[in-house]
Amino acid sequence: MPVTRGEDPAGRRARAVARIPIRIRVAATFALVMALLLVVAGVGLYAALGATLRSSIDDGLRSRSSDVAALAADAAAEPRGPSPLTAEGETVAQILSVDGRVVDSSAALGGTRLLTPDQVRRARAGTIHAERPTVVHPVDGDDTTRLLARPVTAGGRRVIVVVGATLEPVEVAQHRLAGLLLVGGPVLLLLASLAGYGAAAGALRPMDRMREAAATIRTGRSGTRLDVPPAGDEVARLAVTLNEMLDRLDDAFRRERSFVDDASHEMRTPLALVKGELELAMRDGATIEELREAIASAAEENDRLVALAQDLLVLARAEDGVVLGGGSTVPLGVLVDRVRGQVAGREVVVDDADASVEVPGDAVVLERVLGNVVRNAAEAGARRVEVRGSHRAGMVEIRVLDDGPGFPAAFLPRAFERFARADEARGRGGTGLGLAIVRSTAVAAGGSAGAVNRPEGGAEVWVRLPLSSGAHPPGG
Repeated sequence: MPVTRGEDPAGRRARAVARIPIRIRVAATFALVMALLLVVAGVGLYAALGATLRSSIDDGLRSRSSDVAALAADAAAEPRGPSPLTAEGETVAQILSVDGRVVDSSAALGGTRLLTPDQVRRARAGTIHAERPTVVHPVDGDDTTRLLARPVTAGGRRVIVVVGATLEPVEVAQHRLAGLLLVGGPVLLLLASLAGYGAAAGALRPMDRMREAAATIRTGRSGTRLDVPPAGDEVARLAVTLNEMLDRLDDAFRRERSFVDDASHEMRTPLALVKGELELAMRDGATIEELREAIASAAEENDRLVALAQDLLVLARAEDGVVLGGGSTVPLGVLVDRVRGQVAGREVVVDDADASVEVPGDAVVLERVLGNVVRNAAEAGARRVEVRGSHRAGMVEIRVLDDGPGFPAAFLPRAFERFARADEARGRGGTGLGLAIVRSTAVAAGGSAGAVNRPEGGAEVWVRLPLSSGAHPPGG
């Protein structure tokens, strides 16, 4: 892969790692941790074995030093007797004076003194342990002897008793353990890595099944869903989330198919009328007046088609998340002034307090939203429309109240659906998209819209929009 100038090395490594399959990454991580544990355990076991064996040797040396001290005391009582160390067959034992001279020694040592001057000085003060190369029948040049030296009193004078034992058994045991770890460790690591790979593959197998099932799902075939594992783990939660996404996609597909069907149905009528008017104008013997009427009717239907296309575009943009726009606000009174011109002959009012309410969003989009509600009321027969504005729980609420007949009770739950029109409104040439645009725009901005019939007569339509950073309640 080409590397761009100044690219972060950490980012390149992360991308390189991301290309490795998950199961291999999991197995490699498991193997790395297992290798670290084996090394730590092996070093610890090696050290623990050596410490245990040395402790056992030290226990034997303390026992022997006591025996040698007793022999030295007996020899001091009978000075003409044989050397106690030689008589008892000690191989590595010595009795030194406090100034380091050899008083008695094992025959195998000859004249070799076991302690250095510094060790003699420390041994005069108390028991010490020391190690030195083996001088009695060494197996190889690396053999070591463990020494214990302590001061004792024999025949009324202070002497230093020194005993020793070879560390060859310790070294042999540790070497054998090291060999076993070097052979068995990689085998255990290999088995653990295979187990980790198998565990990762088993954990990912349900996801493979989900992938295979997802590959069979086709757009428009609703009802097909992924199996949810019974464990309730991350894979099960992923399956639930994907099923919920499929539900949303199916719902969106059904709505879009319904949208296309409704749009096709709505366009079929004006297109058929345009065709009929044009065919009428083209017939033989048509008068100038009939020709003019046909062209005027075709132009009217064409205007209806243009309005329908424009409403469809606005609705599609709203449902795609193109919302009111952030950062700007428009006073409600300004919006009402712009809308009045759209409903000539109707009284559209807003009081001064409500007119100062700042509505968040783009002025053109807000004008369309409010204009759709007001025109809907005017087309239903309202003579007076009152617009109110307020702030409530972080939202700006716009309410439009009219004195018209209100919504038919059976139609009210569907008033904000696309192409929904009451029966008596179907002859007025509307597209049935006005209130649908209002709700879609509000929902896309994070708000909501609704309608109710007023007890005293007429209808009330409300739109709630979230406050932007530039909109503040009065006094806030």
